[in-house]
Amino acid sequence: MLFDFLFWQEQTGLNLLLYTLFVVGAVLATLPRHAPVWRSGYFQLALVGTLLSGGLVVLYGSFVAKLACVASLAMVLGYVNQPDLKLVAYALLTSLGNLGRAVPAVVNQLEPPRQASLRLKRTWFYVRLFLVPLGLLVLFHVLFSLANPRYEALTASFLTLLGDWFARVFEQISVPHVLFFLLGLALTTSALIIVPVHFFADHESRFGEFVRRQRNRVASFAVRQPDFSTKRFQLLDLRKEYLAALAVFGLVNLLLLVENLVDVNWIWFGFEPEKGFNLTQFVHEGTYVLIFSILVAMGIVLWFFRRNLNFYAPGLRWLRLGATVWVVQNAVLAVSVGLRNYYYILHMGLAYKRIGVYGFLLLTLFGLGTILLKIWQRRSAYSLVRLNALAAYAVLLLLAGGNWETWIARYNLQTRFDTLDLGFLLNMPGRMLPELVEKRAVLAQIPNLRRENSDGTIDSVGAAKAQQLLDARVANWLHDYQAEHTWKSWTYADARAYEQLHRIGLAAKSDGASQTAHVQFLLPTSAPK
Repeated sequence: MLFDFLFWQEQTGLNLLLYTLFVVGAVLATLPRHAPVWRSGYFQLALVGTLLSGGLVVLYGSFVAKLACVASLAMVLGYVNQPDLKLVAYALLTSLGNLGRAVPAVVNQLEPPRQASLRLKRTWFYVRLFLVPLGLLVLFHVLFSLANPRYEALTASFLTLLGDWFARVFEQISVPHVLFFLLGLALTTSALIIVPVHFFADHESRFGEFVRRQRNRVASFAVRQPDFSTKRFQLLDLRKEYLAALAVFGLVNLLLLVENLVDVNWIWFGFEPEKGFNLTQFVHEGTYVLIFSILVAMGIVLWFFRRNLNFYAPGLRWLRLGATVWVVQNAVLAVSVGLRNYYYILHMGLAYKRIGVYGFLLLTLFGLGTILLKIWQRRSAYSLVRLNALAAYAVLLLLAGGNWETWIARYNLQTRFDTLDLGFLLNMPGRMLPELVEKRAVLAQIPNLRRENSDGTIDSVGAAKAQQLLDARVANWLHDYQAEHTWKSWTYADARAYEQLHRIGLAAKSDGASQTAHVQFLLPTSAPK
């Protein structure tokens, strides 16, 4: 009932925080004082992340904050279900597994008692007993309707009245609302009722933090050499695997050194794109290819250091040195990718993808650091997955703490840019509109304003048209906010934007000066709900 009351036909804001606090409070209240989950650092981290991201939802209402809040709450429920879990992904999957088991468990508890079951069987017996008389009744009704027009008219009027009554009844029943209520019932059931899901915890218990030597598998390189005389295949021994790894690290290090020298000489210091230089292709294609090469390099290191090559004493020092140089060079390559992204932002403006690239690069640098742990401390792949999953969760919380739309609009509205994607700014959430209205004079100073249509084509927009589009966007948002937003979907950023735009609109109405002539968006006649 609380889920339906807070979320039905509402946008997400304060309601998500209230529901999250209810679920967290109910779960914590039912936990024993000495429950093992209280000693889990992962549970404590997820709990803090849940409260923090819930607060950020109320502050900004961004999609990243909502995603972080939902994911954090799911992690909390997963760790409550299995306190020994460490992997973030397994905690999420355990929470989903509990959803699949809690609902059927509750449904099974709704079976009627034994006496009610006996009454139901007796009722069904009498229903079947009267099926034949009921069929004869329908038959004679059809015959009388065909034979007597007055009888037919009387029954038709009765059926019409009955149909109108049923129509009025079903008008009060909203099928989407009923389905939404059932969805809330299922989600709340899975949150409050814990049915142990041991599968992922049992699977995780098989892994260790460090690589162990496997004496029954001397070789781990899955390449076989045919022996045509005996028609048998023999695995390459550990020394040949070591030579192959050393050759890979040596050759690719040289190739990567050339790439890094070119990048350092070209884009690290004083990079200025030449006239006609395709900066978009330089950043988009180059960034994605280089990121993919870093991921491939990490995969190769994980492959060679997955088993007994970690214990090959004769050449382990040189192998670790070559792998370390390769990891460091990939870190240099990641910095080059970050510089490419920076130059795009410097010359073309800021966008969601550019922010996402920096978040991904942070995870890449952290992942390269964990690769060094694997090389020098013989860490297992499980250990790396555990650490990098925690880092990904930390980056998600970091991104949730940003008012990115306002910052993007503030950065892109500079006269030094020759081109501005006005459609991109106007399609952003309404909380950035005050920034756009305050700097609307900049729109007349940017030579190329463009807007992408629904069919993918791009149109040029004149300065006057841009002002009209801005006024229409502000007017529509103010109207929608006043009509649709209630206290349940309240966020600080939206409420502040509404007050600022309302104040600007009132000032424009009372001021007849020419500099405010463009501020003609319609103001709501009443306050929001």
